[in-house]
Amino acid sequence: MTLKSEEKNVQLEFILKSLLAGGVAGMVSKTTVAPLDRIKILLQAHNNHYKHLGVFSGLKEIVKREQFIALYKGNGAQMVRIFPYAATQFTAYEIYKKWSEVALGSNSHIGKFLSGSAAGVTAVLFTYPLDTIRARLAFQVTGEHVYTGIVHTGLSMYHQEGGMRALYRGLLPTLCGMVPYAGFSFYCFEMMKYCCMKYLPQYTCSPCSRNTGGLVLSLPAKLCCGALAGAVAQSFSYPMDVTRRRMQLAMMSPETQKFAMGMVKTLVFIYKDNGMIRGLYRGMSINYIRAIPMVSVSFTTYELMKQALQLDTGIKISTS
Repeated sequence: MTLKSEEKNVQLEFILKSLLAGGVAGMVSKTTVAPLDRIKILLQAHNNHYKHLGVFSGLKEIVKREQFIALYKGNGAQMVRIFPYAATQFTAYEIYKKWSEVALGSNSHIGKFLSGSAAGVTAVLFTYPLDTIRARLAFQVTGEHVYTGIVHTGLSMYHQEGGMRALYRGLLPTLCGMVPYAGFSFYCFEMMKYCCMKYLPQYTCSPCSRNTGGLVLSLPAKLCCGALAGAVAQSFSYPMDVTRRRMQLAMMSPETQKFAMGMVKTLVFIYKDNGMIRGLYRGMSINYIRAIPMVSVSFTTYELMKQALQLDTGIKISTS
């Protein structure tokens, strides 16, 4: 075997292991917060049965009205979407990060942010129709079902709402929101991890057995770094998330079809109808409750998978 072919095999193994680690991380994190995901969608889009309720009263009402399993409605579609989404996002980040280190240097802050943003955009472009389908399924209330499953939802939207355009409705605000969301998520996690390993290794790290002198974050430290990254990222990107949901669900009732007219018009309608707090930031409290553990679990699971698959050999940091 030549040196070149051996190098290609190593790169392929790295990509495949990264895809597996990222996919598992996404599935674990999304399943953890699936009930909060569903009530968030119901509140964002002003579902008639739940729009007058809060987070916890809404969760109790779902169980009362639709049974406990309804908390996970749409999670099947979410799992179909999230494995390729998270696999693509984490793997793309690893690749973009290596490119940015070559172009901008390993300590470039803008390089880390742009790598995260580009990874998020790449993942969205690959998996967006499944996110739209998942939102439609999660928005349905027992007894008022329009769709029976993932395939039926996709085909119905395709035939009744204008082909592939229907499956990609809301893509622009998603991409606009993804740039700060993924950028700040990866950047904040990387910087928090770096600070913990450089300044607080005695409290946040344990030795890495595969790399003499290397360090890995402890489980609590990973969770804390991920939680902070999630909080910062959501604060910047949330209005675009609300806009995306309103556009995705616009055709489900006549009174909401005005939200299918484009990103800017949707933003204006939301602001005029409900203002900033009750409109563009509606459901933000639940989003913090949901996003902080979700991002925390996602990054933590990915880091643990990297260690298990021997993708993470520890990081040496100079304290000089």
